[in-house]
Amino acid sequence: MSLTLTRRRTAAAVLTAALLVPLAACSGDTGSDDTKKDTGNSTASASASGSAVPPANLTVLAAASLTDVFKTAGAAYEKAHPGTKITFSFAGSQELVAQVSQGSPADVLVTADTKSMDKVKADTGSPAIIAKNRLVIATGEGNPFKVDDLKDLADTKLKVVLAAPEVPAGKYSKQVLDKQGVAVKPVSQEPSVRAVLSKVELGEADAGLVYRTDAASAADKVDAVEIPDGQNAIAQYPAATLKDSKNAEAAAAFVAWLSSPAGQKILQEAGFQKP
Repeated sequence: MSLTLTRRRTAAAVLTAALLVPLAACSGDTGSDDTKKDTGNSTASASASGSAVPPANLTVLAAASLTDVFKTAGAAYEKAHPGTKITFSFAGSQELVAQVSQGSPADVLVTADTKSMDKVKADTGSPAIIAKNRLVIATGEGNPFKVDDLKDLADTKLKVVLAAPEVPAGKYSKQVLDKQGVAVKPVSQEPSVRAVLSKVELGEADAGLVYRTDAASAADKVDAVEIPDGQNAIAQYPAATLKDSKNAEAAAAFVAWLSSPAGQKILQEAGFQKP
């Protein structure tokens, strides 16, 4: 082999090596970009799944008729969102609205009717209907006075208790009774639907109008007489974040979760209807 040929081959090898270095560098950069893109997508997915929601101590003001189901829902939400703690305050919707108007610190409001929520619309985000409900006639266990329909509540010998007119359950009760032309003289008008249920449970009233879910929660103590759809009223439950919340992102996440498949499963298993 001639010296000239050897020098040519050596030069070609050096040139090839020089060309491969930038290609290798480019190949490394591409891999780095892909890794960064994958990381970004993972972060977005985590955020979308709710796992990126910051932990917080949330205070939720909720209608009394949500007492049992929200305790279950709250426990499920806390389990799915470690670090989040939910404290519920249950009362009649009119009381909750008064608390919001007075500036009581809270993060979420859930009422048993849209009119109550509308009264504090300047203090809330856009509400979302998370569930519906309907009325039944609650009687003592075994229905000892044989109450069959709304007209039976007009019997003056029957001790009937209703929610007060300013309470959503009271408004719905008046609506259905007026629609059927039934005049009822209640022995008392209570500040929440749960107070009505309690009166019937304790035997202090013979009958009362409550939500179907309330009667179901005390099925071992009261009977529920169904009211036909054509005579009934549908209660709607709107949920909204409060503008003064110090945990806006976490509050919004909880409200959204109530409409999610997980939240809806819990609500519907408790007897609430789909929104």
